[in-house]
Amino acid sequence: MHHTFEKPFHSPLNERVVGRQIALFAAFVLPATKLLEAPSILAKYAMGDLLVPALLHFLLQAGILAVVLFVVSRSEITLFERLQHVLKKGVIVLYLLYALYFLFAILLPLLDLEKYAYAAFFDTAPTTFSFLFFFFLSAFICAKGMKAVGRFSDLCLFLFLFSFVALLTLSVPETDFTHLLPFFGTKFQDTMCAFKYTTPHFSDTILLLPLLGNYQYKKKDAPKIMLGYAIGALCTLFFLAVFYGIFSSVAPREHYAFSKIAQYFPALSVIGRIDLLFVYLLSIVLFFYTALPAQYATHLFSRACSFERKAILSAILNFGLFLFVFFCNKYYNAFYRVIGGKLLWIFWLFADIFPLLLLLLPNGKKTKNASTKENVNA
Repeated sequence: MHHTFEKPFHSPLNERVVGRQIALFAAFVLPATKLLEAPSILAKYAMGDLLVPALLHFLLQAGILAVVLFVVSRSEITLFERLQHVLKKGVIVLYLLYALYFLFAILLPLLDLEKYAYAAFFDTAPTTFSFLFFFFLSAFICAKGMKAVGRFSDLCLFLFLFSFVALLTLSVPETDFTHLLPFFGTKFQDTMCAFKYTTPHFSDTILLLPLLGNYQYKKKDAPKIMLGYAIGALCTLFFLAVFYGIFSSVAPREHYAFSKIAQYFPALSVIGRIDLLFVYLLSIVLFFYTALPAQYATHLFSRACSFERKAILSAILNFGLFLFVFFCNKYYNAFYRVIGGKLLWIFWLFADIFPLLLLLLPNGKKTKNASTKENVNA
């Protein structure tokens, strides 16, 4: 008996991303949030050994990504089709759970982004609704499909690389890498604390899952994607080394790291703060990255509820997020203690453990009917 696959998360072939775009996403989008608050938190606990917990995070996430790629590569049909076949109606519960997870995962980045935007973009005290512009951008992004994510990943090849390289070019001459010595000079317990409390900033391989789950795997895509992730990890590690090499013992107090590392370049006193141009370009990537969990949540709610008007869902969701930031920004420290401390298990469960369970999925085979239908769609 042949099985046909309903496709609650299926999009037409022209709405799918390709392996190149996923690789670029891993290389030039995923590092964005790790350049903001994570460096100061790593320095607070691990001091000069801040590269160690960061490397442990990258190794863990790379292992999870490798598992997901292996699962995707061993079947002719997409990951979401296989989930639908195995879970039947239960797939709706899975979509709802991950929609709620993505909403949970966006809370700390939103609070960080608001404070960063006020510090970086305003010379005087901003008005109460100054951050409202982000939610208009986010609502627009949330209403778009996965193809938009792929296209922005292509754009980030320029946005991230140009601004990142420029900022580091201005920063390296003022960097004293001896501040990182001696290696392993921090207590193991403190290093693991740094690993623990930066979990929300590094548990982002899960952001690749909606892209990987709905694309048709092609031979040699896995090495490209893993290489992209490795490039993003190396960029982040080098940035952390430069950050601590500049600020040393005061690094824990230096928030919004990428906006500050180039400010001591001597020529800036003559030619002006051209580093801010690169900071603003990199901020575009950061804005997109922060809105991405909300986009995923919108799509998951849409699929789970069979509600195709994503623009309405996007407006409701972003209005709710705006109210959260508007009323809760004064409780920033409390949210960090709760989400970044007591609720870390949620990140470990949804971003680390659940993806490994995909190994239990049967491979499945594409039916003749399904193949014919895709050829018609194409």
